[in-house]
Amino acid sequence: MDSSAPIGIFDSGVGGLTVMRKLIAQMPHENVVYFGDTARVPYGNKSKETVLRYTHQIIRFLQTKNVKAIIIACNTASAFALHEVEKAYPLPILGVIQPGAQAAVNASAAHQTSGNRIGVIGTYATIGSRAYETLIKKIDPESQVFNQACPLLVPFVEEGLLEDPLTDEIIARYLSGLKAQEIDTLVLGCTHYPLLRPAIERYMGAAVTCIDPAEAVSQQLQNVLETAGLLRQVGDAGAAPHYECYVSDAAEKMTEFANRILPFQIENVHKINIETY
Repeated sequence: MDSSAPIGIFDSGVGGLTVMRKLIAQMPHENVVYFGDTARVPYGNKSKETVLRYTHQIIRFLQTKNVKAIIIACNTASAFALHEVEKAYPLPILGVIQPGAQAAVNASAAHQTSGNRIGVIGTYATIGSRAYETLIKKIDPESQVFNQACPLLVPFVEEGLLEDPLTDEIIARYLSGLKAQEIDTLVLGCTHYPLLRPAIERYMGAAVTCIDPAEAVSQQLQNVLETAGLLRQVGDAGAAPHYECYVSDAAEKMTEFANRILPFQIENVHKINIETY
């Protein structure tokens, strides 16, 4: 495998661009190929079998781009499909849940509280899978985990309502129970939620540490690539990194969203028929 080969990232929609943003900050020399399954978003209300089929299709597409590793940015796909696909393909495939769970345990342990009280928010599918809770308790059996599905937050983010009184009201409605439980750590278990982090932190207060799994998975992937000798160096051929973005529908919306949150402008987003893979 060539160290200059790109890293593949995919999500059910545009939210995974928050993972791409963290990855670029962590490894600024890497080439990246991003795919957002905008025709079939959301995954949170799909069956495990359907999400697994979608995941195989997307990985096969990313393989045509000769990626050297893949991040499943989608929490639902990480919960439903990672275990199977990481064994099926000859390249590193990482999900966001295990790194996020470890980061949450570490952050909670650092709090000077009487017990490790960790909240997890996500889609119905992610919360229903109890994937974060299972891993958190595997890492630290003493942790107490409190789950809350927050399905309306995704459309609010995609509509650009990041700082809006209505968004604050929805956050308060969803998170009031977690606040009452006096959690010390909150996992943002959906790729869209980091874009609401300021509003969430305002509501939860300074005593609660918010965990963005994108930061943890980016660090984990860097370690994997470094161990394998696959980190791209600044002196590699074509030193400026190259970014490609693909979607299964609504390329214009993806371009607009990407240019709001990435530290550079995306000129072209390419629409493909993912069902052919």
